[in-house]
Amino acid sequence: MMAWPHPDTDWANTLPRAEPVFAAIAREILQRENLLLLCRDASHEAHIRHRLREAGASLDRLVTERLDYNDTWTRDYGPITVLRDDQPVLLDFTFNGWGNKYDHGDDNAVTSRLEWPVPVQQIPLVLEGGAIDTDGRGRLLVTERCLMHPGRNPQFDREELESELRESLGIRGIWWLQHGYLEGDDTDGHVDMLARFCSPDTIAYMQCTDADDSHYRELAAMEEELRALAKVENLKLVPLPLPPAIHNADGQRLPASYVNFLIINDAVLVPVYEVDTDHQALERLTEAFPDREVIPVACRALIEQRGSLHCVTMQLPRGAR
Repeated sequence: MMAWPHPDTDWANTLPRAEPVFAAIAREILQRENLLLLCRDASHEAHIRHRLREAGASLDRLVTERLDYNDTWTRDYGPITVLRDDQPVLLDFTFNGWGNKYDHGDDNAVTSRLEWPVPVQQIPLVLEGGAIDTDGRGRLLVTERCLMHPGRNPQFDREELESELRESLGIRGIWWLQHGYLEGDDTDGHVDMLARFCSPDTIAYMQCTDADDSHYRELAAMEEELRALAKVENLKLVPLPLPPAIHNADGQRLPASYVNFLIINDAVLVPVYEVDTDHQALERLTEAFPDREVIPVACRALIEQRGSLHCVTMQLPRGAR
């Protein structure tokens, strides 16, 4: 599921550069999977279909829905799927604009406004999809900075929050990272920008080797946490290079991350930023995903809005549409 940007979103000033990125992501998905694409109205839908055709996308697998949304980060407000008795259930967690930082009423209502042929369960817990990553076998990777942020679920302490996550997601183990951040990130440390499962026994993570970089202390501390975890749990670690500093027109550093990749059928889409570290990141992820095609997607325009490739997508189970 993706939501296409339009002039009434925060993408208004960057649409000419952002739309080709959305088109490139959609094109690669449509080659391999169905795509549910949110748009605002009939005119917007026609515009999107034109842009996709221009990008060389096949529209045979495209499904569109017209409705209101505040922004395009479907990873954070789209439904999170669990399997119960081998059947998919869509969990509709509360989305509050990353701790009430931004308007979010329409985003929070997207899942409930769409029609689904599978059960949907409302969960009165604030949780964004980018704040969690799972190995698919009952273990969850999260950051303490995000999940325990007072703007999300201040009524819960860590033990109570763990209990809520275990019950709703069917999780048996939660691995907390106390360190790790990216300058310019406004999600309070989403794990999908810092460390991700490539497989149940492999985690890719952002690594900073420059002691003079503002990220060095936090990412080095996160690396030590992951090494300790890997030793206990017999995990493989794949360090991905921190891209050199990329700034916007106001001189603010943007949160560029290769960890924000998207796993789809038979492929992995990897955000790249037209910098020297792109090649090394692609090489390491190619080794981590030997059975999938690793496809770079230029995402410089996405980080202008503080997110990247994984952030603008949300996977749905077979049979959800």
